[in-house]
Amino acid sequence: MAIFLAVLVIALVGADQLVKYWAVHELKPVGSMDFIHFGSHKIVDLTYLENDGAIFGSMSGQRWFLIGFTTLVVIGCAILLIKVFRRSKLLDIALALFIAGGIGNLIDRFRFAYVVDMFEIKLFHFAIFNVADICVTVAFVLLLWYAVFIDPKLEKKKKASAEKAETNE
Repeated sequence: MAIFLAVLVIALVGADQLVKYWAVHELKPVGSMDFIHFGSHKIVDLTYLENDGAIFGSMSGQRWFLIGFTTLVVIGCAILLIKVFRRSKLLDIALALFIAGGIGNLIDRFRFAYVVDMFEIKLFHFAIFNVADICVTVAFVLLLWYAVFIDPKLEKKKKASAEKAETNE
C-alpha cells in the first residue's frame, strides 16, 4: 500500500504539472476555450488564470504565507499518514491526495509566485481551479466521509475488542 500511495502522489503531481504546462503554453495565448458543453449549455470551460492567492483568490499576494501554510499542511499530512497508515484505505488515500495537491500548488508558488488555474465551471459561476485543487477538494470530502461514517465504526469495534479482552482475562 505504501508503494501505491507514493506512486499515486507522484502520478497526481505529474498530471497536475503536465496540465499546467499545457495551460501555460497552449491556453494562455488564447485565454479561454470551450471544454464540456451540452448543446448551447456550457458546463466547463478552460480559462487561463494566474492565481496569486488561495481559494477564490483570497489572500492574494500572500505568497510566502501560502507557501509556509501549504508546506505545514503537506508535512502534517505526511506525519499523520505515517501514524495512521493502514487504519483505513480511504484515510490513506485522502491524505495522499492532500499531499499531492499541496505539492502541485507549492511547485507553482515557488516557480511563478502564483498558481496556474484552468478549469472554470460555467454551469454555475464558481472558481477557476486546477488538478491540485481537485486533489485537495476530493481529499477533504473523503476525510469528512471518513470522520462521519468510518472512524466511529472503527472506534466502536476497537472498544468492543478491548472490552472482550478484559472479560476474557
